[in-house]
Formats: sequence, C-alpha cells, structure tokens
Amino acid sequence: MKTLQTLRIDARLRTANGVSWLAAQSGDHPSRLLHWPWRENPFPTYRRLRERGPVVSSRLPFHAATTRAAVHRVLRDRAFGVAPPSEMAVPDQFDVMDLSFLQRDPPDHTRLRKLAKPAFSPRRMEDYRLVIQKIADDLIDSAVRRGGFDLMRDFAQPLPIMVISHLLGVPEEDRADFDRIGNVIGAALDGARSARQLGRIRQATADLDALLERLMVERRADPREDVVSDLVAHFDEGALTASELGSMFRLLLVAGFETTVNLIGNGTMALLRHREEWERLVDDPEMAAGAVEETLRYDSPVQLTGRWAREDTEVEGVPIGAGQQVICLLGSANRDPEHFDDPDRFDITRPDAAEHLAFSGGTHYCLGAPLARLEGQIALRTLSRRVPGLRPTAMPTRRDTLTVRGLATFPVTVGR
Repeated sequence: MKTLQTLRIDARLRTANGVSWLAAQSGDHPSRLLHWPWRENPFPTYRRLRERGPVVSSRLPFHAATTRAAVHRVLRDRAFGVAPPSEMAVPDQFDVMDLSFLQRDPPDHTRLRKLAKPAFSPRRMEDYRLVIQKIADDLIDSAVRRGGFDLMRDFAQPLPIMVISHLLGVPEEDRADFDRIGNVIGAALDGARSARQLGRIRQATADLDALLERLMVERRADPREDVVSDLVAHFDEGALTASELGSMFRLLLVAGFETTVNLIGNGTMALLRHREEWERLVDDPEMAAGAVEETLRYDSPVQLTGRWAREDTEVEGVPIGAGQQVICLLGSANRDPEHFDDPDRFDITRPDAAEHLAFSGGTHYCLGAPLARLEGQIALRTLSRRVPGLRPTAMPTRRDTLTVRGLATFPVTVGR
C-alpha cells in the first residue's frame, strides 16, 4: 500500500511530466525531446532547433545549445558548471542518485577524478585489450553455433558487462545482477517519471551498495589488481568517504556499461543499414577505428548533458543569466552542417568524424573514453572478421530513453 509520502512524490513527478508534455504539444521543440514519438528519432527536432539558433529557450526553465560551436563553448567555458546553484533545489525527477565527479565541479571533481584515473591508464588499456578480445571471440563463438541471435542480448550487452566486471573486480556470479542494476541506473539519467520508477532506482542503488560492501570486505582480506581494491585503499587512507566510494562505484558502472553497449549496438545497426560501409569494414577490419568515431558522431550513445551558468554570460551572442540551465544537445552538435559536411550521411572514412562531442568536453571529458573506444573497435572488428555475412532478421527496437540512446533488441543472423 502506498504511503502518503509516496503518493505526494508520485503526484509531483507526474505533474512535472505532464507540464513538459503540455509544452511539447504546444510546439515547444526542446520539450518535445523529452517525449515519444520525438524521443524515438530526435534528429528532425535537432534540425528544427538548429534552424532557430545556436541557443534556443524552452518554455520550461532551460535553454538548449544546438550547434557544435555553442555546445563546445558551454562544455569548455568556466562560466558553466555541472552543479546547480547552491540555493536552487534539484527537481524531484532528477534528484535520484549521486554519480560522483560526473555531478561535481572543481575542486571536488578534480580530487575524485584523479583517484579514478589510474583505472584508465595506457598501461591498463593494454592489459584490457587481450581480455576484451577473448570475451568478444567467446561471445561470437556461441553466436555462430546458434546461427541467429540477438546482437544486444548476446553480444553488445554482455561484452561491456564482462569487461567492467573484470575492471572493477565483480565476481562472475554477480554479473547478471550487475547487468540488471546497470540498466535501471542508465535509464535514471533521464530522471524519474513516477514513484514506482524512483523506487526501482533506489532499490538498484541499494543492491549496488550491498555488492560494494561485500567486495570491500573481500578486497581488504585479499587485495587484487582491480579498481575496487584501489578504491578500498583510498577509502582506508581517508582519501574517500563512504558515500564518495559508493557514488564512484556507481558512476564507473554506468560509464563503463551504458556508453559501450550503445556504441556497439548503434554502430552495428548503422553499418548494416548502410551495407556499403559494412562491406568496407569486412574488406578491411582495421577501419574499425573510423567506424567507431563515425558511430559516436552519427548516433551518439549519450545525446545530451546539462550545465548551469555560474555568472551572467553569453553563448554565440545569446545572453544566459546566472543560475540558468543549458542543456547541451550532443547529438545535435554532432549533426551540425556548419561543421560536418553532409552530416546525415554515415561514412566510416569521414576525415573529421573524431571532432564529435560524444564524450562531452572540457574538464568533464569522459574519463572512460579510451576504454569505450577500445571495446568498440574490438567489437566491430571481431564482428566484421568472424561474421561477414551478418544481417538483420527483424527490425531492431529502441530503448525508451533520451539521454542514453540505444537499442533494446536487434535480431540478426550470421548469414553465409
């Protein structure tokens, strides 16, 4: 039975969702991105927003940065931060979880990011390379034996879950729960829409915290070459509080899982829909690096990120007042015709594809970008080498999320 507090939270969340829906129905294009059907394919809306200017105001309390120049400026300008002004309460639908330095400004951001950085060092990237390749080969071996499989369920999802589990030191028997928790937390980046969803998010957070507590006990008794052992050492030395350790573990799960799952899924779908590009990759699997960068530009796994103005400023001639929020539309910036020629064309040989903003920018440039790129390259290279006849057998379905853009299912066959 719902408590009075739950009913009140549910009413506030549904009211906020209803307000944005009414704004969307009345022609407010930024609000439309929050709702189906516009969320299913946001690119026409992005185009309309860019036509209205580099920064577009919404009837809701935010601005949308639409062009590459505007998004790049906001991401790098010290006049903007990721945390809202201290006097401003975060709306219920977005006050759902703590994601460590992703939601912090310097100096806390600098301190926490420095503690996580060794997990993504060049030396560890080389160590991960062999692990990722073996996982990819094992998954493809299983898929080839079946002939038909679901690319998401059987390849794109388990690969990064196994990699991040290896990186963090999560035992194999916990990986199914890790997958479930990652999906719930990833969907939470759009904010909660009801008390029921908020309850699922909080339960997933509690389950993740319980897993971390158990791993901490094990790593104190038996330290290993994994990130949990590193974090436990930082905690014992006083460099991390208990809540900071938990939120960093949560962030590393989301960052290590969501981006890569959707990079592999979106990239494979784009390649198979543009068969000539797939054949290019099959002929030369070393073109996987270019395919990854073009996927990140063409169909970014993360479509947006938010910033708050710390002071009165302007972006591309548009005034932004102190305390106002700007939503940086990464997916729109990456399709900006002022920067990319013929931006709606998927081309794995595009020379400037790596100038995308899929990994954000400035001090908050994605720490896990090298790992995501490495996993994406190995995944696409392995698919093109091992299953050159790969073809869809049904229409893929998309997840009902905007911040994280990816597929739910993608039935395929290995072909001949």
